[in-house]
Amino acid sequence: MFGRRHKQRDQKTLIREMTRLVGAQHVLYEDADLIGYEYDATIERARPEIVVLPANKEQVAEVVAICRDYDRPIVPRGSGSGLSGGAVPVKGGVVIVLTRLNEIITIDTANQMAIVQPGVINLHLQEALASHGYTYAPDPSSQRICTLGGNVANNSGGPHTLAHGSTVNHILELEVVLPSGELTKLGSKVIDAPGPDLRGLFTGSEGTLGIVTEMTVQIIPLPESVVTMVAIFDSVREACEAVSAIIRRGVIPVALEMLDQEIIKIVEPRVNAGYPLDAGAVLLIEVEGLKDSVDTDSQLVTDACKDSGAREVRVAETEGEREKLWEGRKGAIGAIGAAYPAYYLLDGVVPRTKLPQVMEDVLEVARSYGFRCANMFHAGDGNLHPALMFDPNDAGVLDKVLDCAGEIMRLCVESGGAITGEHGVGLEKRSFMEWIYSENDLRAMENIRTAFGPADLFNPCKILPNGHGCAVGHAAEISQMISSDTDKAGLYV
Repeated sequence: MFGRRHKQRDQKTLIREMTRLVGAQHVLYEDADLIGYEYDATIERARPEIVVLPANKEQVAEVVAICRDYDRPIVPRGSGSGLSGGAVPVKGGVVIVLTRLNEIITIDTANQMAIVQPGVINLHLQEALASHGYTYAPDPSSQRICTLGGNVANNSGGPHTLAHGSTVNHILELEVVLPSGELTKLGSKVIDAPGPDLRGLFTGSEGTLGIVTEMTVQIIPLPESVVTMVAIFDSVREACEAVSAIIRRGVIPVALEMLDQEIIKIVEPRVNAGYPLDAGAVLLIEVEGLKDSVDTDSQLVTDACKDSGAREVRVAETEGEREKLWEGRKGAIGAIGAAYPAYYLLDGVVPRTKLPQVMEDVLEVARSYGFRCANMFHAGDGNLHPALMFDPNDAGVLDKVLDCAGEIMRLCVESGGAITGEHGVGLEKRSFMEWIYSENDLRAMENIRTAFGPADLFNPCKILPNGHGCAVGHAAEISQMISSDTDKAGLYV
């Protein structure tokens, strides 16, 4: 399958073949055009050789086949909103952008499914479903710009996945292009189809096994009743303790989000969401379902929060108030970007019961490095998102940022957690994989990757820590790897 003889490694000929296939306006190779594809939402940067924007699945398959013939690595890309360096073309090669494949093909409410292309924006699907009385549960905070294909690549979560689960729990079938250039389908529109769960294996593989060209997703009816509330605490510890207290009462909210004082002071003046500026932390909580059960669960949530030290629990009385509360949470990252020259957003997971101590430790680590740290995260499932704010013009600050991030990730692992909850491993955390997996574990993952195709073809240097000229020993060495593997590279903030 992979033994075809490579054509001459000539860029001009490669560009001509790509142009013939997708049209000149959809092949980018000039420096000025490539700048926008050097990075995602992290601090790493590396320039591709060519960017191609195919219009359909047949073109995607042919682009992959051409790249194989010319021995060029491939990096699939959606909106570029990823937070782990997953779309950074660290070995150069061809970036295949899927944003032109943006059709919602079918909405089938009778069978509670929708068929969509990978370039569909998450929020656009939500809006299309709302008119039918349905929704798609995974809702990353970046849902205004992130694509569904990118959500599949990273197995993205979001505030409402505490009760409903992350992306993999809502994917029925995937149509993908394999490294061979072949189109195939993984999974089935029928739940619990026989055979190994290749659909689940592919979801979260971060573009290393192939490219999604179409997906069938589960959709669910909009709830009869929704109650959104904000619980106000004087300290992060009290808010963290309330999280476990709510779950102990037998209530699983669809969303249970925490914002600490640092992020409240950044967000509130910008959004006017209704978070008190003097609060040590707030919990944004949402319960949904049948009205009677929602009323009961809301009272249990209120009691749990007050017993844990909440000084007040406010309930959104109108849809406008609810939207404002959510705007404060989902607009938090944008608010940081407007307030500070640069920030570095982390993604770790800890057991829910360890949240109070881990949060104190995270803030202490950040202080020890001299960074201000804002926290807004999915408290219900222990998915932390500390944001380190800094000035990129300070000498040596990027190494300090990565060192600090590494210590925080180590805290998560030592508490019994993991190095990512929804952002993926990508480039930035591949050296941390050895903290949680044995050599045999990692070799098994490598074997899976090579079973799909050459491991150095699709999104090289991602997820796994070693092999194919991509070995790194520490997060701070990422920039060295990029600089050695690409002609025009550096760190982006």
